Amino acid sequence: MPKIKPLPPQKVIKILEKAGFRILRQKGSHLIMINEKGTRIVVPVHLGKDIKPGLIRAIIKEAGLKREEFFKLLKEK
Repeated sequence: MPKIKPLPPQKVIKILEKAGFRILRQKGSHLIMINEKGTRIVVPVHLGKDIKPGLIRAIIKEAGLKREEFFKLLKEK
């Protein structure tokens, strides 16, 4: 399985949208997303900075996704 690499926040947001999350609101540089089950995920959106692998792993775990699902959604266009 490939290693998780730093990703831009916009790409992480698109992946979460494909997984069934929608944007609820944004406060400052933190975007809050929610799915139909009520699971909330906070995605930091700092201009010019990528989200590091450790935080991406935490987001994947919070979203209830498996790494395989995440990489599948990442490859979809």
